[in-house]
Amino acid sequence: MTIPTFVATPGNSPATHPGMQPQMPAWEHFAHQADIGVRGYGHSPEEAFAQAALAMIAVIADPRRIQAHETINIECRAPDLELLLVDWLNALIYEIATRHLLFCAFDVHINGHHLHATAWGENIDPARHQPAVEVKGATFTELHVDAIAPDRWRAQCVVDV
Repeated sequence: MTIPTFVATPGNSPATHPGMQPQMPAWEHFAHQADIGVRGYGHSPEEAFAQAALAMIAVIADPRRIQAHETINIECRAPDLELLLVDWLNALIYEIATRHLLFCAFDVHINGHHLHATAWGENIDPARHQPAVEVKGATFTELHVDAIAPDRWRAQCVVDV
């Protein structure tokens, strides 16, 4: 099985290059009072969800410093894509908190209201990963999952830090 790679530099975001399409997939952060917004872009909702997860991980540590030694599977169900995004991110937060893992790559599949994903990562190494903050939860604030152009999806919300 091939581990997905990612394009995860804020320099690819439309916020830093107005009028330009980001290289797909991509992620970015956006400011929101004391918390932080995470936003993922992709050719599909699945890619946008994976990139939103990378954006959330990047709030904690640099995803490029995380190695893919461990694999976990996550399943979520929700009545719509927006609630599914919140459930997905909160499932990852739970795995981070209980297994003490950080993740660097995701393979997300959505079928209707059901998400199945594989996440790759490793045990948190404070010296190497230098975690900045703890993400406590994904919220409904600024929550959007939508097609913003043909073949271009955005998945975003604010995470509580």
